[in-house]
Amino acid sequence: MNNNNGSISFGDIIKNSFTDSFAELSWGTIIITLLFAFAVGLLIYFTYLKCYKGVIYSQSFNASLVLMCVITATVIMVISSNVVLSLGMVGALSIVRFRAAIKDPMDIVFLFWSIAMGIIIGARQYMFGVIAAVVAAVAFFIMLKLRGRREIYLFIVRFENAVQPEVGRVLSKIDGKVRNKSLSGGITELTIELVLHNNNTSFVDRMAQIDGVHSAVLVNYNGDFTE
Repeated sequence: MNNNNGSISFGDIIKNSFTDSFAELSWGTIIITLLFAFAVGLLIYFTYLKCYKGVIYSQSFNASLVLMCVITATVIMVISSNVVLSLGMVGALSIVRFRAAIKDPMDIVFLFWSIAMGIIIGARQYMFGVIAAVVAAVAFFIMLKLRGRREIYLFIVRFENAVQPEVGRVLSKIDGKVRNKSLSGGITELTIELVLHNNNTSFVDRMAQIDGVHSAVLVNYNGDFTE
């Protein structure tokens, strides 16, 4: 409020910062921004859906990517239009702690992608956000194609120690690397990482036919899990 000297009090500054700042955001701008954020969020959603190669697909995590983009855009709109609210938002977020465990590095990339798009669109850089989102989606699909060219397998063999020379002769004919070896009660278990050439799996049958071999199993491996 104005005092007798015509000066402006601190309360008037706060009041004016609220009213003047929000006047810059029209309903049309808000709706357009949220629609752009939702559209880009859907692009991230379908990219994650097509590119995911993990064990268990999480629908809730994928849906959260869309909401993350929209919510981030909303927050950026608010803090960019009002200095007082931006300071309050920083203080509020500083006490928030997220404890969700993310095991797949690609999930972290998608989370960062969603947040980054929300920031860009919230700053009303619509065309830049759309172009960046499309380029990132294309990059993900290209990497997916490149990753599919080379499949890694694990060959797990469990055999008695007495037949180790025969097992060794079969293993010498494959291009593999021993990743794990365990010995227990006269039984040896080997885990061998290898890449198949021409999808030739005949060595699995030859290994299983050796007397003293308890099991010979070939499983697909993508670096994080077996299936």
